[in-house]
Amino acid sequence: MADLLSGLSGVLVGCILALVGGGGSVLAVPLLVYGVGVTSAHVAIGTSALAVSASALANLIGHARAGTVKWRCGLVFAAAGVTGALLGAAVAKTIDGQKLLALFGALMVLVGIVMFLKRASQGDPAVRLHRGSASALLPWLIVFGFATGLLSGFFGIGGGFLIVPALMLATGMSLPFAIGTSLLSVSAFGAATAASYAMAGLVDWRIALVFIVGGVAGGLGGMALGRRLAQQKGTLGILLASLIVLVGVYVMAKNGI
Repeated sequence: MADLLSGLSGVLVGCILALVGGGGSVLAVPLLVYGVGVTSAHVAIGTSALAVSASALANLIGHARAGTVKWRCGLVFAAAGVTGALLGAAVAKTIDGQKLLALFGALMVLVGIVMFLKRASQGDPAVRLHRGSASALLPWLIVFGFATGLLSGFFGIGGGFLIVPALMLATGMSLPFAIGTSLLSVSAFGAATAASYAMAGLVDWRIALVFIVGGVAGGLGGMALGRRLAQQKGTLGILLASLIVLVGVYVMAKNGI
């Protein structure tokens, strides 16, 4: 039964990510805890981080082929963020599981609110990191990378909803490039967080594998469905944001807030 529920949870998250984009992966932890029945919040976070990392890596390949990844900017941002992710994961493992879930619920409410806000698509699609632009770009890439990595590692999430605007603020790149480049960081942060939890024995590898397989299937289905619902993506985004806020409030209430 756990395998079936894990697979279905993966299908749901994968489908949402393909349909709407960022924000869907934040549902992975509550699905694992309240749907699959993972009793430890720390195991749920470690397992979720592994699944999110694998999903981001798969999506990164498509964006790389489309040429929407700024590799130099992304690698600097990701390198700084991995340090933050490892620190965040180390801190999170010392916190009581119930308190951690309550904080996660609060984060979900924040994610939902951010998703209601329309992101500007303006920016410079030609921006890139080189010797001439390094003095202007490097400091911000490092600062924003570390900060978003810290949050990603602490909560075991991909953090794309934070990474995309952070990349745009740090470099001035346009939204399509920020989305593609963010996947490099999401996969790196998730892998670092999962490795930290795995070394502490806090990853359920079987559930993670089934979740990832379900996520791939859900992603393929979501892409096909997305072509039919292309005109309704705005409405779907609002519905997902509402769902995330409601689940976040439930998780907070369930864990003492």
